Amino acid sequence: MVEPVPHLPSGAAVRRDAGLYGYERALRRAGIDPIAGVDEAGRGACAGPLVAGACILPAGRAGIVPGLADSKLLTEAARERVYAQVVRRAVAWSVVVIDNEDCDRLGMHVANVEALRRAVALLETRPAYVLTDGFPVDGLEVPGLAVWKGDRVAACISAASVLAKVTRDRLMVAMDADYPAYDFKTHKGYITDAHTAALTAHGPAPVHRMRFVNVRRAAGLEPALEPATSVDLQAGSRADTEEDA
Repeated sequence: MVEPVPHLPSGAAVRRDAGLYGYERALRRAGIDPIAGVDEAGRGACAGPLVAGACILPAGRAGIVPGLADSKLLTEAARERVYAQVVRRAVAWSVVVIDNEDCDRLGMHVANVEALRRAVALLETRPAYVLTDGFPVDGLEVPGLAVWKGDRVAACISAASVLAKVTRDRLMVAMDADYPAYDFKTHKGYITDAHTAALTAHGPAPVHRMRFVNVRRAAGLEPALEPATSVDLQAGSRADTEEDA
């Protein structure tokens, strides 16, 4: 049975069993191409940058990326293999890095939207349509669709998620050499027991995000609470874990 997907252009429909490439195939059947996917990594981390990736995969067999999946479902080694395949096969791809100071200055949601917009704008090939993960992004200057769990159901978003995640992980491993006390190479700036202990022992590093309550507590700017929870002060809500970022 074929069911229309809400808000897709007229004439585009995705089967429930269409698989990871179903959205792109449906849009191309409706005469829409090229199609970009965009996603970010590091939204829920309290240290390091936010990184957004954008990707346009080619139609047909050339756009079938071996092992492609949501970056969070892949091992580190598998992500690196998929990253190399995405870079080799993509019609166009880009990454944007927003450092921790700009994340603090803008707030995480604004920084996130800005990173996604910039990633799309940097694509050497202008897309005709953009698929985003989870929520709509204004200001892309082309039509688009927010796809729930998009990094698991749309290939171009999955590819973008791998570009963002691998780029950010590499940056955090390099950052570990400058700040070895925090073990960034292991947790990549997300909250773990070891990261919390390092924050308590050493206070924040220059790469921590000061909008997060746990970082402010470690700096002595907020009263200590148990258990400490990473919260973006601007949003006033619990920050995403790595599984959600």
